Amino acid sequence: MLGMELSSGVDGVVENIGKLPPDLFAETLQEILVNLQEQSRAVDLIETCDKFQRAGITLDQQAAQDIIRLMSYHFRLAAKSNLSADVLVSKLNEGSSKWSKIALQLVHQLWTEHGALLHAHHELLTMASIGQLVDMQWKLAMAVSSDTCRSLNSPFISVLMKIADTSGEISHKSFEMTVQQFQNFYRQFKEMASVLETV
Repeated sequence: MLGMELSSGVDGVVENIGKLPPDLFAETLQEILVNLQEQSRAVDLIETCDKFQRAGITLDQQAAQDIIRLMSYHFRLAAKSNLSADVLVSKLNEGSSKWSKIALQLVHQLWTEHGALLHAHHELLTMASIGQLVDMQWKLAMAVSSDTCRSLNSPFISVLMKIADTSGEISHKSFEMTVQQFQNFYRQFKEMASVLETV
């Protein structure tokens, strides 16, 4: 059902959430929301486990990680689909009947406060997403037929790029260039590299 593995299933994770004091669960939810907005840091699992233990809750790292994964998954899904707090809580209830009323109220309250911002952030990332270059391969060949080479038996460069989009899915892009176009392409990459070294 979920796009992730949970060690004790959804019901087991929800039962563990029920063991948390409301203020500690709210604090964990806020950390997850901040993590999803910033995308530059992760929820600190060790620190989360320490907080749980200081509150007298004996959950191991795997159980804490499952809580973070479950809630991150639902918040990401809600942000992507622009779900209201009511719909999010309804989907949580559909996934497990073990939710406590107070836990669902906290999710509702925090999503009401932060959901629109997280959705806007998701939309911005989607519009601005250009992917990440994972690998680039090129080879020199002779043209037998081409749209860009004026005469046959002209050398050309064939380029294959692997690009990971924001969801992590890898796509392949390939194109051909004349030797002159490739030299210009190389020069531009070299300029970008030198600029990035100064940053």
